[in-house]
Amino acid sequence: MFKKIAIGLLAAGATTALALSVPAAASASTSDNHDYSSGWGPVYSKHHLAKSQGWIGVNWDEDGESNEVTVRGRLYDLDNRSYDEGGKCAFVKFEASDFDDDWSPLYSKKYCGFPGYKKFSFSENDVSSVRVKVCQIGLHSSYPTKCGRWEDLYTAESE
Repeated sequence: MFKKIAIGLLAAGATTALALSVPAAASASTSDNHDYSSGWGPVYSKHHLAKSQGWIGVNWDEDGESNEVTVRGRLYDLDNRSYDEGGKCAFVKFEASDFDDDWSPLYSKKYCGFPGYKKFSFSENDVSSVRVKVCQIGLHSSYPTKCGRWEDLYTAESE
């Protein structure tokens, strides 16, 4: 009887150790395949009623003249008010600058669904810098409000 309990405890410990090592190995392989990678965030809207956070990775070509930037993240709606009470959805927007330092819109995502989140992912080529801003936006609106500050995620000069 005592031997069965000891074997059961050893098996449970080995299973737990294996389960804990798998996510670490998966996240390590994601960042190891990039010339630059980093987690970012959390970045908040004004009054902290929306947030976003994620990961950015950059791969350069052999000549170091062109790159591909990949951004992954989650957008969280933290506004628990109903829409009748003035509640708003979460909104995240990204801008990128090219190698001439000209900024342009890159990607945006809206999510309505307190207390949940929405995953997103996108890629872009030939990017010098990337920045993010989190805002709130009305359920049927096209214009974000209550934005936080721009946060720099990547700059080629800092590599």
